[in-house]
Amino acid sequence: MRLRTLPLALSCIITGSAAAAMAHCFKWPILLLALLTTLLLQILSNLANDLGDGEKGTDNEHRIGPKRAVQSGVISIGQMRRAVIICAGLALISGISLILLSVPDFDLIKEWRYLLSFLALGIAAIAAAIRYTVGKSAYGYRGLGDLFVFIFFGIIGVAGCFYLYAHYLDFAVLLLGAAIGCLSVGVLNLNNMRDMQNDEASGKRTIPVMIGLEKARFYHYFLCITPMLFFTLYALLRLPMLSLALLVPPYFLLIRHLMEVRMTNGHAAFNPLLPKLAISTFLLSLCFALAVALAIHMK
Repeated sequence: MRLRTLPLALSCIITGSAAAAMAHCFKWPILLLALLTTLLLQILSNLANDLGDGEKGTDNEHRIGPKRAVQSGVISIGQMRRAVIICAGLALISGISLILLSVPDFDLIKEWRYLLSFLALGIAAIAAAIRYTVGKSAYGYRGLGDLFVFIFFGIIGVAGCFYLYAHYLDFAVLLLGAAIGCLSVGVLNLNNMRDMQNDEASGKRTIPVMIGLEKARFYHYFLCITPMLFFTLYALLRLPMLSLALLVPPYFLLIRHLMEVRMTNGHAAFNPLLPKLAISTFLLSLCFALAVALAIHMK
């Protein structure tokens, strides 16, 4: 299930929920069910990735990084397929429950467009999690993984979460979605920089494979600097100046991370940086939630 990636998945829900609290429409039941649904989607993506790369032979003895279940033979392809189906079913049940819980006054007939729209988004998220590496037309093998991660674990994750509470879309929330999306892509980019030699040999065309390691580093700088600008812009638009101080510690961690990326030599050296960026993103979302709580208290 790749537990070190799970804090990253929670970041979009914490951020979207904090924005909803700022808009005075936060509800605890929606938060808890949204966290569960997002965790299941992240786990589904991780299981499907293990399955797809294992089937294609991309995960092999030349691969750098943690041991994969299918590659090592700890879990058979058949067992992993069943795990993917079970996890997809649980994510669908949790997602439908979340949608129904968020309907105002439980008026299902009146809100049928809302229900169908979010159901379609949920099914698309499940399909995207599976199709990343599974199947002949897996989009992760065509350099599209970054785009899908940005959309589903960024824009939709944050703005969609906010919409579940508020039932309207605040443009400023899209800044937060883009920020979390960039950081989520940053974790994927670290993974791809680590694996780029084996990916290229296996025919997996990730962004680092297509543009080379040095350009991938500059791409990574963009992915980590842009979120700091977007969070700061949102804070200037919606929060009192004092609350900006709470965002400084995670900014410091991100700047330190960029220095580590700049000094990293060798593909294997990127591996320990993955959990650091995931945790930094999680801490940024928590500090943002604290900033919102401070802003509400000051009012």
